[in-house]
Amino acid sequence: MLIGRLAERTGVSTRALRHYEDRGLLVPARDTNGYRTYSDPDVATVARIRTMIAAGLGTETIRRYLDCVRSGDHGLSLQMCPALRAELDALAERIDSQQAELHRTRERLSALVSAADQQHVGDGSADGARR
Repeated sequence: MLIGRLAERTGVSTRALRHYEDRGLLVPARDTNGYRTYSDPDVATVARIRTMIAAGLGTETIRRYLDCVRSGDHGLSLQMCPALRAELDALAERIDSQQAELHRTRERLSALVSAADQQHVGDGSADGARR
């Protein structure tokens, strides 16, 4: 099948499919006129790539571990390759750290709003705005 048909079947743009190819994630065959041609297993490969991207993995990590994700009758499954666990744990740790920082930022924002509200109550302003 040609790239347009693969895009239709997978719900991925042709631009994204070319990006996957550029990153070494998808390797199409070429026919005599140079057109990319794809087979049914490429549909499953694109599904695996999309699942890994949705989980927050970058294309370099996906390239290293794409073979660890299997397509089967019951969806996708992960075969834990030796270094993949460390990559996933590191990603989870970064997410936890970012969430903690967001929480601290939210607390500081709330403190600012609270201080501003208290100041406006003290100046008798009904809507909180100085005129």
